[in-house]
Amino acid sequence: MKEFLTSLLVGIKEKEISNEDKEVLRNLLNLGAVSLHKDKFYLNNGYVCGKLDISQNATGFIMPFDKRFKQDIIVENKNLNNSHLGDIVLAKLLPLKKKRQSAKIVMSLKLANETSVVYTKRFGAAILGVNLKTGLSTTLKATQKSLKMLPLGTLLKINNLNNEIVEVLGNLEDPLSDEKISLAIYNKNDKFSEACELEAKAFGDEVDASMYPNRVDLRNLEFCTIDPVDAKDFDDAIYFDEKKREIYVAIADVSEYVTAYSAIDSEAKKRGFSIYFPHISVPMLPRALSENICSLKPDVPRLAFCFKISLDANNEVKKEELFEAIILSKRRFNYDEIDEILEGKRECEISWIKPLFKLTTKLRKKRLLHAFDFRTKELRMNLDEEGQISQTRFESDSDSHRLVEDCMLLANKAAAKLITKGVFRNHASPDFKKIDTLLEDLQLLGLDFTYESDLANLIRKIQAKADELGNREEIDKLIIKSQKKAEYSSENLGHFGLGFDRYTHFTSPIRRYSDLILHRLLKAKISKDEKLYNFLLLNIQSTCATLSELEREADKVAYDFMDRKFARWAAANIGKEVRCYVSENQNVLVAKLDDYFVGARIFITGYSANLLQKLVVKITEADIASAKIFAKVVRKIDV
Repeated sequence: MKEFLTSLLVGIKEKEISNEDKEVLRNLLNLGAVSLHKDKFYLNNGYVCGKLDISQNATGFIMPFDKRFKQDIIVENKNLNNSHLGDIVLAKLLPLKKKRQSAKIVMSLKLANETSVVYTKRFGAAILGVNLKTGLSTTLKATQKSLKMLPLGTLLKINNLNNEIVEVLGNLEDPLSDEKISLAIYNKNDKFSEACELEAKAFGDEVDASMYPNRVDLRNLEFCTIDPVDAKDFDDAIYFDEKKREIYVAIADVSEYVTAYSAIDSEAKKRGFSIYFPHISVPMLPRALSENICSLKPDVPRLAFCFKISLDANNEVKKEELFEAIILSKRRFNYDEIDEILEGKRECEISWIKPLFKLTTKLRKKRLLHAFDFRTKELRMNLDEEGQISQTRFESDSDSHRLVEDCMLLANKAAAKLITKGVFRNHASPDFKKIDTLLEDLQLLGLDFTYESDLANLIRKIQAKADELGNREEIDKLIIKSQKKAEYSSENLGHFGLGFDRYTHFTSPIRRYSDLILHRLLKAKISKDEKLYNFLLLNIQSTCATLSELEREADKVAYDFMDRKFARWAAANIGKEVRCYVSENQNVLVAKLDDYFVGARIFITGYSANLLQKLVVKITEADIASAKIFAKVVRKIDV
C-alpha cells in the first residue's frame, strides 16, 4: 500500500493500480482526498498519508510517505479518530500555528492489526481495558457488570474497529499466557482452519515414487540433513560427490503440495513466515505438511527441488543444474554431532562430510574477500514447566553452521541467476549518516577511523582492529546496527553484506513464503511456461513489500515473548543487583543483562554512559504488561 500511496504524489494511471489498492482509491475519492487529472490520480493538496506512531502520553505522530516533510507530523489525541499504533492513515493538515506541522486523521487506510490486546484494570468505579502496546486505556464494548465478574488483569483480544471483545486470552499474572499475548499483539494465529488441515492431510504420509516418473531419482545418493537438535521440519538436505566435485542441495518441494490460491496458500501468504518460540514453533504451513510429507525426514522418500552445482579444480562454479527430484535422506544430523565429527570426536558413516567441509572452508575464505563475517550470537532460552525462565545462553555459529550456510548460499546464488524479475533478497549499503554515527561511537571506544567511500574496506579495517583489541563481537553488533535491513523486492539490487551482485531465498519454503513463490517461478521458468510465469508475477512488488513487513513482525513476536519472560523474572527480583553492559545510549540508556541470565533489555533512568560500558544495576521496576525492566546504576565496572 505504501508504494501506491507514494505514487499518488506524482500521479498514477488506473491501469497501474492493483485490485487491492483500487478499493483504497475509491475511499480516497469519496473523501475528496484524491483527484483525477489527465488520466492520472493525484493526492490533493492539504492531505498526507503515512504510518502512525502513538506515544505513552497518547499523542500521535505520522511518519509521512511524502519526503518533502522533514519531520513527523503531530496529531493531538482528540484528532486520532480512533486510529491505532502502526496504522497507515490519511490525515488532513491543520493550519500551521507553530513551527511543527500538525494534522487530524481522516481515516485509517490500513489497520496495523485487526485486533489489540488489553488487560482489565479498575479506574475508580469503572473497569477499562489497558492496551499492552501503548499503555492507553479504552472503554470496552461490554457491560460493567460482566467486566466486574472477570478477575482484574484478564487479558482480552478486542476488535480495533469497535472495541468488541473477540477472545479471552488468560490473565496477565499467568506466565503460560505469554505465548498467546505475543501472538495476539501482532495478530498472529497458531491454529489453522479446517479447510487448511483437510487439504494438508489429504496428501497422506508417504511418497509413492511410481507416481513421479519424470523426476530425477536420487534415492541412491547419501543425502543427509543438518539442523538444530530440536528441529521438527527439515527444509534442506545435502550430498557431496567428492570425485566429481558436485554439491547437491535438495530443498523440500513444497510447491508440489501448496498450489497458488489454495486454502493453505492463502494462509501461508498471510503468515509469511514460521515463528519460533523457545519451547514451540508456530509454523507457516499445517504440521501435516511442515513436519511430515514436505519435511525431508530420514529413511523415507521425499519430493525435492534440487540444485546440482559442479566446481572446477580452482573451486569456481562451472555448472548449475536445477531439477525436480526424489531423494531419500540417509541420516538426520544435528549441528553438535557434525561439529564432533569435524573435530574428530565422533566416527561417521557418511564419508563426504569432512571433504565437503574442507571445500566449503575454501569457498568461504574466497567469498569473505568481498563480504563480511559478523561474529554474532543468538539468544537461546529454556523454560520450566511453569513457563518461567530456567536458562539463557548465547549460541555462536560453529563449523557445522558454516558448512550448511555455504552450501545454501551456493543454491540461493544459483537461483538468483535464473530470474530477471521475481523475488530477490536485497541488502543496500549503509547511508552516510549511520556510518558517521558508527564512527562517533567507535571513537568513544578508542577506535579512530575516518570515513571512506569504499564502505566494505572501511568495515573490514574496523573488524581487523577489533580483533586486535579482543572485542570483535561487541564491535560487530555496532556495525550491524549501522546497516540497513535486508528486504525482499521484485527487482535485483544486490546484497551488500554478502558481497553478491544477485541473491535470493530458495532454501526454506517450509518456513518462508518468499521461497515458495520463487520455487513456483523457477518451475515455470524451466518448463518454459511464460504465461504462468507472468501470471505468478502479478502484484509481485506489493507481495515482496508485505513479506518484508511480515518478516520483521515474526521477529518481533519472538522478541516480545522473551521480553515478557525476562520481565516476569525481574518482577520476582526487584532490588536485586545484576551485571550488564550498555547497548544503546542515544535517546534512552538501554543495557543488556550479562549475569547468571543473559540478554534481557534493561532501561536505565537518570544516567549516561558510553556504549559497551559495564555496569552493576539494581532492578527497580518490572512492567509485565509492556514487558519492560527498569533499573538504576549502582556502580561502573572498570575493565
